[in-house]
Amino acid sequence: MEILPAIDLRGGQCVRLRQGDYAQETVFSNDPAETARRWESAGASRLHLVDLDGAKAGRPINVDSIRTIVQAIKIPVELGGGLRDETALRLMLEEVGVERAIIGTQALKQPDWFRDMTRLFPSRIALGLDARNGFVATAGWLDVSQTSAIELAKQFVGLDVAAVIYTNIANDGMMQGVDDATIQDMLTLAGLGLPVIAYGGVTTLKDIERLTHEAKRQPKLIGAIVGRAIYEGTITVQDAVRIASN
Repeated sequence: MEILPAIDLRGGQCVRLRQGDYAQETVFSNDPAETARRWESAGASRLHLVDLDGAKAGRPINVDSIRTIVQAIKIPVELGGGLRDETALRLMLEEVGVERAIIGTQALKQPDWFRDMTRLFPSRIALGLDARNGFVATAGWLDVSQTSAIELAKQFVGLDVAAVIYTNIANDGMMQGVDDATIQDMLTLAGLGLPVIAYGGVTTLKDIERLTHEAKRQPKLIGAIVGRAIYEGTITVQDAVRIASN
């Protein structure tokens, strides 16, 4: 199972939000590229980037910061936030050098377009499933739909999707661990044959151990994104990578 340190970008800085609330922001670094190098040197094999401003605006905003990060490290990065048309995808995948683009809002609003993008960029498009009480949240988590996250994912079974990144918003940034219901949802998604990456709530090494245990039983659980915990020191990237790789 792969460990992906998260770098959330807002105003060119590395920040973390609580439950996706833009009013509950903590700034951890004003040099995201240095942060990226730090996680790479700690053993991460891939980084997870989020353009928070882009998610809110509906188009890429922190392009310069993202480009600087990509150029500063050798490991690949995935990016979500504001990627809602082909132009934005081409900018990030072909010009900036992002390896994998995460689409959330438009997968819900334009599922046929999402299918087209997976064919245009095979193995480079990930589905971002951000759920609140099991229902898909969009537009930087500002809106909650009436669509079940699992029902949305079922529409895309069989496509060449790089991953499904499943986030329980209630857990994100709260440092309370990964709950049973979230794990069950992820296993349900993995059972559909979709490669799943866990996001939200990873707080201690016990969470990494539990996810690794589940990944041994369900190989489609391919990764875990770690955010606030590595910035506040309750988990080190080195330890997380060691546990997940064993």
